Amino acid sequence: MYDLLIVGAGPYGLSIAAHAAARGLDTRVFGRPMDSWRRMPRGMFLKSEPWASNLSAPGARFRLDQYCALRGETARHGHPIPVDTFASYGLWFARHAVPHLDERMIRRIDVAPDGFSLETEDGQVLRGRTVALATGVMPYMHIPQALRGLTEDHVTHSSRHGDLGRFSGADVMVVGGGQAALETAALLAEQGTRVRIVARAPELAWNSVPPPWERPWWKRARAPHTGLGCGWRNWLYAERPGAFRRLPERTRAGITATALGPAGAWWIRDRVAAAAIDIRLGQTIVDARPSAGRIHVRTVGPATGTQDFEADHVIAATGFRAGRARMTVLAPGVRDRLAPLPDGPPRVGRGFASACPGLFLAGLVTAADFGPAMRFVHGASYTAPALVDGVEQHLARRPRPGSPVVPPGRRRAPETVRVAADG
Repeated sequence: MYDLLIVGAGPYGLSIAAHAAARGLDTRVFGRPMDSWRRMPRGMFLKSEPWASNLSAPGARFRLDQYCALRGETARHGHPIPVDTFASYGLWFARHAVPHLDERMIRRIDVAPDGFSLETEDGQVLRGRTVALATGVMPYMHIPQALRGLTEDHVTHSSRHGDLGRFSGADVMVVGGGQAALETAALLAEQGTRVRIVARAPELAWNSVPPPWERPWWKRARAPHTGLGCGWRNWLYAERPGAFRRLPERTRAGITATALGPAGAWWIRDRVAAAAIDIRLGQTIVDARPSAGRIHVRTVGPATGTQDFEADHVIAATGFRAGRARMTVLAPGVRDRLAPLPDGPPRVGRGFASACPGLFLAGLVTAADFGPAMRFVHGASYTAPALVDGVEQHLARRPRPGSPVVPPGRRRAPETVRVAADG
């Protein structure tokens, strides 16, 4: 029986594994490493700064800038990093920091005597005393209600597309006004696709150009750099998620719903302006249906009234909404034990422990408790060590039957790193 089984091999899962292995926990990670990042369209860039995009390992080892230096590249403040570089960095991190990476997917997680049972996609069952669920954002793709009656032949989520070339010469509607929508639309237009953006917002929001890294002290004091942008409010979200969790629930809910909302990166603005994109703002899709091989879409807006459009395909760049009901890898009995917040996600306590003892959660599903940082890679730097603290405390309270209690941090030394990831 393993001390910790980690389900998910993205930035959060790999970071948790690195910290758990460094503390000598008997750990195995499941999932295809950096899978959703590896399947993003070529030509996309990270929105976050390179120094805010590190996976987390003890001692600040295996950073993105170190990886770029090995490749003869530079990770500099104010210079966006290509997504494919970041995906390759994650594989490099896995090779060096993560032992026992198993690329099989997990089909089911259920409670078992003294812990949990995990069934792999090929039917093998493994046991773990604790489980960390770090499945990223893909289970929580959100598509507007008016589009849900269409098949994937007509509508897809933006995260489904690793290659936009299939839309060359087509007529595509992109729904949304955030970075995913704007960058997808720009890439489509640049390859010759006819593109229309439809968004509910009355105007597009753009992130400002980040100030220089080296600034006078009084400017740094007024608006410090953080992993989520400049300013003291962002500093709280980025650097003090534990303090965020102690805010009143209503305050946390309001911040989670509104902070760091949809906006385009400063470096995509000129590309959107230069592209031939029909941008329709302040409009909500109220109906969509197939029509002679295409899609007929109706929108309503306070300034424009009802408008009708046709497209060959609709791409919904409408984000992700975490909720207990979508955590389908958990057996129904396990899901039922998770105490949901009023807006749907499960509650998470200190050490990222869920209401099901021994089950720990990471990433987007914890944003309602630990703040907006959990929606970004930067949140892994807080999550990974804090979650492993929680695991060790749980193991200390519930030792293996017949074995002596081992104080946290005193488990056996980690084995030599051997991983399945390539790249």
